[in-house]
Amino acid sequence: MKNIIVIGGSNSKNSINKTLATHAAEQLEDVVLTVVDLNEFKLPLYGIDLETEEGIHEEAKRLNGVFDWADGFVVSLAEHNGAYSAAFKNAFDWLSRINGKVWREKPLLLLATSPGGRGGQTVLQIAANSFPHLGAKVTGSLSFPSFYDNFKDGEVVNSELKVSLEKEITNFQKEI
Repeated sequence: MKNIIVIGGSNSKNSINKTLATHAAEQLEDVVLTVVDLNEFKLPLYGIDLETEEGIHEEAKRLNGVFDWADGFVVSLAEHNGAYSAAFKNAFDWLSRINGKVWREKPLLLLATSPGGRGGQTVLQIAANSFPHLGAKVTGSLSFPSFYDNFKDGEVVNSELKVSLEKEITNFQKEI
């Protein structure tokens, strides 16, 4: 069994990105899933002065420990004003101070969704370009537009998106 970490890059209690990432990960075979809720890690706003004065925050160490046992990651990012959500970026900044290869040179399926028609394309592009420098072996990426129109009752209802997502999941499955 492979250990897969699932992350919705948002601190929304009803995160559509966590929903999409979890749905995708649940399609995998022979895996154990750990769904990371960023709300469960009470991290102060990262800053070099804070790190210098107090060291690495214990919650960052705890989150890093979760990452340590991953065989792969399924990540769906929320887009806030064309970039990562503040909650994701803050956790990511803390993690990068512990291990510059945040993603541990492991396979990563990269997704993004939003209620709008662009489906988080901008943040997806940012992540696709930067995550490999931080140890991600990105197996594929998918922008999932108009979440509430295309995902209902726990299923992808848009046939083209469903086929695209299944392809990305299959590619990820082969790499883990």
